[in-house]
Amino acid sequence: MFIKHGMTSQVAFLDCARSFMLASSPVYRTQQFLIRSLGGASGHSTDFRKMQLPSYIEADAESIVRAITPALDPTRYKGQAGKIAVIGGCREYTGAPYFAAISALKIGADLSHVFCTKDAAPVIKSYSPELIVHPILEESYSVRNEDKESVSNKVLAEVGKWMERFDCLVVGPGLGRDPFLLACVSEIMRHARQSNIPIVVDGDGLFLVTNSIDLVSGYALAVLTPNVNEYKRLVQKILSSEVNDLNGTQQLLSLSKQIGGVTILRKGKSDLISDGDTVKSVSIYGSPRRCGGQGDILSGSVAVFLSWARQHVQTTDEISNLSCKNPTVLGCIAGSALMRKAASLAFLNNKRSTVTGDIIDCLGKRYCLSQRNSHLAGSTQKKKKWKTKLIINH
Repeated sequence: MFIKHGMTSQVAFLDCARSFMLASSPVYRTQQFLIRSLGGASGHSTDFRKMQLPSYIEADAESIVRAITPALDPTRYKGQAGKIAVIGGCREYTGAPYFAAISALKIGADLSHVFCTKDAAPVIKSYSPELIVHPILEESYSVRNEDKESVSNKVLAEVGKWMERFDCLVVGPGLGRDPFLLACVSEIMRHARQSNIPIVVDGDGLFLVTNSIDLVSGYALAVLTPNVNEYKRLVQKILSSEVNDLNGTQQLLSLSKQIGGVTILRKGKSDLISDGDTVKSVSIYGSPRRCGGQGDILSGSVAVFLSWARQHVQTTDEISNLSCKNPTVLGCIAGSALMRKAASLAFLNNKRSTVTGDIIDCLGKRYCLSQRNSHLAGSTQKKKKWKTKLIINH
């Protein structure tokens, strides 16, 4: 009887140990996560008739990047790979427009311009000789009331001389919220819209757009890239409600439709992208280090990929095998993916000391996010191996 009881206890102990090992395994945890995501419950039978599938689709970002990136061709001339302009930069904020503009160059644009205030221009010029800096914007403190109309006309005329050359505008990085400056930028955006030039709106540009939604409403070539707080203000202003994370994809669809089909890239743990017809997700692992300036890198990245996607849609059938044909959505997916991969690689190299410049340095590289574990003899220590190779110079 004692032996029988002992064997029973031993079997029970082994079953318990196996259950613990199973519960702690990555495969098991992944299975349970998928079951919960599909509406099931751990340890219970699943009624597939009641399961609700996710209302968004994870984008095939790598295929999109490869499809829309132009080949390096010695017959092409300067400017064909993209001419980007950043509208932003004031006395207080000079880093943001630089991050956006230099990121565009690092990804592969041929030329990158910055239109900023006179106070910001010398500082931005000192960051890099690669950028073409135009010190033409004005703030209220430097303009008399009786001169505001003439100064505004002068600013618009100066930007207008360049407008037709650009493949995309990035509006907002480091712009600030000076009323006169925002009024001038509003006119620049209207002119860009009349010229059918794509516009990526970020930072203080989103503050401007939230309060003057007509600037982008109904414009299919507009992209908004809000963070958590900026998205909250958009939802409150446009939908007159609070952010609903339980039904987030439907709310994002509604928001995009309400603004007339503009593309919205909602930044978060996973970036959600919608043009009012569909919702795509980019969930590539990025970096736990949330240093300021990553949104500026993203806006510059999206601008380049948007211009490339638009060129391919207009001139080739190269992306005909992709499910999405909207160049703004394609640009957002590619820009988000590349930014996340660069951030992950920068964090791998620099850990907690990672800053925005480190991420920019990694924009031209690609690496394998999947890791191979090698178990050392007599030890549970795991060694992560990472592969690094070029991404878009294929």
